[in-house]
Amino acid sequence: MHRLGIGNTERWLILVILAMSAALGVLTSTFLTLPNLFDLLNASAVDIIFGVGLLVVLIAGGIDISFTVAASVVQYLTALTLGLFGGGDWALGLILAGIFGTLLGCLNAFFIYQFRIVSIVVTIATYNLFFGLLMFFSGGVSIYDLPDWLTTRVVIFGTETAAGHAELTVIVLVMAVCVVATWLLLRRTSTGRQLYAMGDNPEGARRVGINIGAMHYLAFGWLGLMAGIAGLMQAHYAQEIVPNALYGRELNVLAAVVLGGARLGGGRGTILGVFLGIILVAMTQNGLNLLGVSPYAFKMIIGAIILVAITLSSEGVGRLMGSWRRPAERRTA
Repeated sequence: MHRLGIGNTERWLILVILAMSAALGVLTSTFLTLPNLFDLLNASAVDIIFGVGLLVVLIAGGIDISFTVAASVVQYLTALTLGLFGGGDWALGLILAGIFGTLLGCLNAFFIYQFRIVSIVVTIATYNLFFGLLMFFSGGVSIYDLPDWLTTRVVIFGTETAAGHAELTVIVLVMAVCVVATWLLLRRTSTGRQLYAMGDNPEGARRVGINIGAMHYLAFGWLGLMAGIAGLMQAHYAQEIVPNALYGRELNVLAAVVLGGARLGGGRGTILGVFLGIILVAMTQNGLNLLGVSPYAFKMIIGAIILVAITLSSEGVGRLMGSWRRPAERRTA
């Protein structure tokens, strides 16, 4: 199981997902239908792209909460630039979104590394800066006049079932490419090993010659790249660009990623854990909607996940556990 990247966290998530699927299958008549499951995957694809990008930053020991707002900025910049090229196509759209997103991610890395500012402080600042600039220059006006290729639904697999039509769209394909690319970066390159080393022990990584600055730019630039692609996919999914559509979504993604086993202190996390964490969070939201439960219940669950993750990642827990063990060790001595 470990050779497949399935650790204790991933095993527990799989068990919880299976148990929740069984329960929702009994409590609702639509959850386990193929159309609903395909819709769940289509709707989760953007968050999974965000999630694998955020995982790289968390592994490197940083944290970023500005990526969803950056994705909104990328949507606008890409739409305006495509207009200058007569509408462009998928290739140009993905290239532009990737470039804009990477630049915004590297801007975060610049302030974090060059000025030695804690990443959470920088990204809170850029979160507000990006969103403020976007709302100021856009006037809060949505863009509906998008190129035909971006608003035309691209189905990669579809089938008719007793419960209705079920289909997977191009967003799932793009998500799969982003997942594989991030997995290759983290697990099949020396750069990925350096990111884990830096997150686990920054000073030790510096002493063995790892370029800490380059790792910062790589991690935040990679998240920016994924955010840019996710922003374009969100525009395709919604068939419009709304300036505040992704506002606040970063907490859902962060909760799902830490639920999947990524450590806020750095040095730990897997692609499979991210995928399972986001699917579990999406299933929870979907199940609550099908059961007619208030959406505020979902917000409470997200808040609880983040609180538990921060608590378990803090030094205070380590000191508490250490003080609990010492008396026990003295009694057994």
